[in-house]
Amino acid sequence: MKAIRRRLPLCSVEVLIPDFMGDADSLKIVMDVKPDILNHNIETVERMSDRVRAKAKYSRSLELLKNAKSMQPDIPTKSSIMLGVGEQWHEILEAMDDLRSVGCDIMTIGQYLQPSPKHLNVDKYYTPEEFAILKEEGMKRGFSHVESGPLVRSSYHAHEQVKSAERNKEETVQL
Repeated sequence: MKAIRRRLPLCSVEVLIPDFMGDADSLKIVMDVKPDILNHNIETVERMSDRVRAKAKYSRSLELLKNAKSMQPDIPTKSSIMLGVGEQWHEILEAMDDLRSVGCDIMTIGQYLQPSPKHLNVDKYYTPEEFAILKEEGMKRGFSHVESGPLVRSSYHAHEQVKSAERNKEETVQL
């Protein structure tokens, strides 16, 4: 990030990080460089986490996002989930609540697509209407921006996500 900022000082930097196996010192190194957005994806709902993410832990991911926000409160945090691996609707809403409870600002929601026969099967394909409802649910919960759709990935329209999040944050402060 330092090299990017030296060469391109006006360039925004979003970092997508692992959970560092819970190592707060590793997170501090990243946060001290002050990325424009810190992204760490929870990937799925809590119940499905062990099945979908062999080494990562749902609670550890939430703790990382919480710690990032406490280290640098002004840096927006972002997370993503992929739908279609066996989650229930209420669990998606609970994941949103979990992310908001640790101060997560931006959320992306997309459809899981099986990359190969060796990977998890798709349990359900969500409709564009269901994704639209989830976007509304996320905004009601206080996310500054929610990107939700079948082809959405965590980097989907990243530049627009930042601008929208900033506008929504300013509007909230003015109220």
